[in-house]
Amino acid sequence: MDKIILLVEDNPDDEMLTIRALKKNNILNEVVVARDGVQALDYLFGEGEHAGRDVSIQPQVILLDLKLPKIDGLEVLKRIRSDERTKLLPVVILTTSNEQRDMISSYELGANSYIRKPVDFDQFMDAVRQLGLYWLVLNEFPTPRDSH
Repeated sequence: MDKIILLVEDNPDDEMLTIRALKKNNILNEVVVARDGVQALDYLFGEGEHAGRDVSIQPQVILLDLKLPKIDGLEVLKRIRSDERTKLLPVVILTTSNEQRDMISSYELGANSYIRKPVDFDQFMDAVRQLGLYWLVLNEFPTPRDSH
């Protein structure tokens, strides 16, 4: 089964940059892009435009921007953590925010990692490579069978 990456990002440049960095690092996982908080939650919970999606197939990792239209990243994170079906999913915050408050709130709400988006592409490439190696290769994750 393919490991899906859910990228929640409203900036088309950042979206392209992230996908390019993943490809350049040979991270060929399917990337599902949600461009606002509502789309992200609809995808995860099989609602709205994703009604009927098999929600037993969840992303291996969620790359979540904080500054999103409709529902912001922290609210998306809160809803992910408060639902049985998604509460264990690894969530990596990818943001340009350098507000200490955002970082603290992210961790308080259960983010697994917080990465400030560097403007430098090489730095970003490196961050994405390590992210891929860790979350898609090394990280062990309970399958639904393990929890019974």
